[in-house]
Amino acid sequence: MRNILLSAIIIMGAIYIFFIPPDPVGLKIFMKLIPMALILMFAAMTPPLVSQEYKRLIIAGLFVCMIADGVIYWFMAGLITFFIGHLFYILAFKSASRKRVPIWAAVLLVLYGAAMAIWIAGSQFAVGESILGAAIIAYIAVILTMGWMAIRTRMPLAITGALLFMLSDSVLAIDRFVLEIPYRDAFVMVTYYAAQVFIAASIGSRVVKYSVNRNNLIR
Repeated sequence: MRNILLSAIIIMGAIYIFFIPPDPVGLKIFMKLIPMALILMFAAMTPPLVSQEYKRLIIAGLFVCMIADGVIYWFMAGLITFFIGHLFYILAFKSASRKRVPIWAAVLLVLYGAAMAIWIAGSQFAVGESILGAAIIAYIAVILTMGWMAIRTRMPLAITGALLFMLSDSVLAIDRFVLEIPYRDAFVMVTYYAAQVFIAASIGSRVVKYSVNRNNLIR
C-alpha cells in the first residue's frame, strides 16, 4: 500500500507541477494539496521504528506544511505557517538526536545562513522593508535549526529531507526577492515534495541504540 501511495504522490505531484495552470487559483491550491495529503497518508502508514513521539511530531509538521501550501499565496501567512511546521520538525529531530553536528557541516550551515541573510534579507532592508527583512531572518534561523537537528539524528532520510527543504526554500526566496530563476516553479515543487516524502519516510528509519563494544553504548 505504501508503494502505491508513493506512486500516487509522484503522479499527482507531476500533474500539479506540469499540467495545472495558474488560474483559477482555487483549483491550483486544491491540486497542490493533494500530493501533501497523500504524503500525510504515507507517513501515517509508516511503522514508527524511531518512536511514536517522532511519528506524531512529523505528522503534525506535515499537516501544518500542508496548510501553509494553501495560504502561501498570502506570503506572510504562508511564511508564518511554514515557520510553525519547521518547529514540529525540529522537535521531532531533537527527540531522535544522537550525535553532535560535525564541524565541517556546522561551518557550511552557518555560512549558508549568513549568506542568505545578507543576500535575501539584506535586499529587503535596503528598500525599507524592515518587517519583511526581519521575518526572512527568523525563517532562515528556523530552517537552519531544522537542518542542524536533522544532521544530529544521523538518519539519512531525515537529513536528505531537511537539506532538500532548505534547497527548495532557497530557490524560492532568491527568485522572489533577488533574481528570476528559470523553471523556478518546477524546481521548487519537485524538491519540496521530495523533501516531505523523505521526512515522512524517516519515521521508519532504524535507530541503533546499542553497539557491540565493551560498554555496549554508541559513543
